[in-house]
Amino acid sequence: MKIIESFGKEELAIVHAGETSRASWVEFVESLQPPLPREEKWVLIVSTMDGCPVQCAFCDAGGAYRRNLSSEEILEQIDYMVSRRYGSTVNVKKFKIQFARIGEPALNPSVLEALEMLPQKYDAPGLLPSISSIAPASSKGFFEKLYTIKERLYRGRFQLQFSIHSTDIAQRDWLIPVRKWSFEEIADYGAYFCGPTDRKITLNFALSTMSLVDSDIISRFFDPRKFLVKITPVNPTYRSHEKEIKTAVEDDGSLLLHASFVDGLREKGFEVIVSVGEPEENRIGSNCGLYIRRHIDRMKESPEMYSFVKSKNDPERSDSDHGVPK
Repeated sequence: MKIIESFGKEELAIVHAGETSRASWVEFVESLQPPLPREEKWVLIVSTMDGCPVQCAFCDAGGAYRRNLSSEEILEQIDYMVSRRYGSTVNVKKFKIQFARIGEPALNPSVLEALEMLPQKYDAPGLLPSISSIAPASSKGFFEKLYTIKERLYRGRFQLQFSIHSTDIAQRDWLIPVRKWSFEEIADYGAYFCGPTDRKITLNFALSTMSLVDSDIISRFFDPRKFLVKITPVNPTYRSHEKEIKTAVEDDGSLLLHASFVDGLREKGFEVIVSVGEPEENRIGSNCGLYIRRHIDRMKESPEMYSFVKSKNDPERSDSDHGVPK
């Protein structure tokens, strides 16, 4: 792994931009959850593709898909971040590895290989792998194998999330413009995947002011004993600005709209988590949907996104401010 540049703050989040051993651009993130120290919780977010074929409406990472990363290239990202702070033993109570930066993990079988290899590479009692997927229509084989790996290596210690974003079929197709599983298919898989000791499967909604969401539809398909709902903001990205998709979730977690959606879910027995990252992570470029390379190509000035990211040739850049020593 050749590190091109790193941006961020040690006490919050760092985005690393690098080139893999097979010459693909990758971005990967390490982050904390203040006020928890790293020994309590450390989150790594890795890329699974060079580019992404999905092109979700508010995600800067979509487009310019070149290829899937190999399992070795995925593990290179993890190795770099772990080697900066630990040896083969990672003494972190909750060591979360999210396959969720660039790429749709369910379209890359190498993700399964990486999951198989992780317990062999690291002595990490707190290891918690996490996959976030849109559930592509062609991913049945991937998820069947994922279940087998989870049962053998990660029972009770695996987090699976499906990106839903809307309960309206037409709007969901606009936000995620590829063929994907229906709610019924996701629900059926979840009933099979989630065992009595497993973590509930997360249904993620990045809520905007235009989101169409109905708690009755969620309760019609999904079992609250198997699924929970996570509400997140639409982070500021080039794509969300271009399409005028504005977040409905404030920085403090309050909802501008859709409070009745959350209330309805809770009344129906669903656990609902409102998850909001630090606003500073948008300026670092570490939050979901942000993509450093798109900003480097565009370099549009915005105080709310990517402001920590400066070109090496930018005369106004101060390395002591936002660059991270390698």
